[in-house]
Amino acid sequence: MKVPVGNFIIGKEEKEAINKVLSSGRISEGRFTKQFESEWAKYIGTKFAVAVNSGTSALIAGLLALIYDKRFPKIKPGAKVITSPVTYIATANAIKLAGLEPVFVDIDPNDFTLNYDQIESLLIKDGKKQICAIIPVHLFGFPNNMQRLKEISHKYDIVIFEDSAQAHGSLFNGKKVGSLSLLSEFSFYIAHNIQAGELGVVNTDDPFLYRLIKKIKANGRMCDCAECLRYKGLCKHSKGDIIFEVDPRFHHELIGYNFKTTEFQTALALSQLKHADEIFRKRSFNVKYLNSKLNKYKDLIQPPHYSKNVSYLAYPIIIKDQRVISKRSIRKHLEERGIETRSLFGCIPNQQPSFKEYHKIYKDLLPNADFVGNNGFYIGCHQYLSKQDLDYIVKVFGEILNGIKK
Repeated sequence: MKVPVGNFIIGKEEKEAINKVLSSGRISEGRFTKQFESEWAKYIGTKFAVAVNSGTSALIAGLLALIYDKRFPKIKPGAKVITSPVTYIATANAIKLAGLEPVFVDIDPNDFTLNYDQIESLLIKDGKKQICAIIPVHLFGFPNNMQRLKEISHKYDIVIFEDSAQAHGSLFNGKKVGSLSLLSEFSFYIAHNIQAGELGVVNTDDPFLYRLIKKIKANGRMCDCAECLRYKGLCKHSKGDIIFEVDPRFHHELIGYNFKTTEFQTALALSQLKHADEIFRKRSFNVKYLNSKLNKYKDLIQPPHYSKNVSYLAYPIIIKDQRVISKRSIRKHLEERGIETRSLFGCIPNQQPSFKEYHKIYKDLLPNADFVGNNGFYIGCHQYLSKQDLDYIVKVFGEILNGIKK
């Protein structure tokens, strides 16, 4: 591929980060993970961050923490969680795997954000007692209107859990997404804005949720404070002056998972985090440049909405009318010319086989999501693209679309 959807160039800095891990003699979670959690929390603007092995794990751990937390009695197995129908399937999977029930609302086809009026309609109708949370997805980096969602949250007493997996650094009203709700999740998958191969994080300002998530990610370990991880002894966090008769690392009070990560991932993420603002600017420039050249084809395709506040994961394109040009055809032409493409994620309750039991329920209820799922695809806009790469993209699109216009 001349122009891949994503790329990760292993440079001197990345190699040094890995070598530091190897030289330390410890590859399980240690000082690099602790440093990354601290610096990531500071970057996003929250008090705490917990590193886990993937964005999916971060979603599950966050939801389980809310279920275990007795301050949120509405969040219990079987309760309903509103989310987006157009996103990577991990969001809906995590809701199901946590024992909750996803409820899908339609989206704005211009920026993939939730339909807030539809959310309120659901809550007014009969969902106030059944719906316990909203997971807005900042897809491709586009931030949801968190002010509107906060108003809904306060009015109906429901929790907001931001899925910020694809929005590292995106801003809403001057603040980074992921800092605008009770808790949030990020993914550092290889194709994302900040890359570490496989890594996820949960951010929060809430100290109780922070400790719960740390326990859940370690198979429900009773405590993982510094004292407990070093030796069998007095734990200052336990109730009363209890001296454990067993190693506290193997004393468990919750049903949890092994969601721990490794020093390799967090060391790589640290090296990338140093350049986060530069990555943001470069991706933003690439989207703005491509739009300036491709907007002339707006009658055929819908380029992504441009905003200086969006940290773009990719360059999504919606085909206006597949009777004029099909998604299959345009992707085939692009791939043949070396421009890698990915189909948009699809409308989960109507187009994903794993959610086939939802097909009848949501038939005709999510027109925008269905249209975007059927007609959307994306190409890369990552920081490794050169001006030559961008001009090549424009040239190939021109060859395809000018032929159609004639």
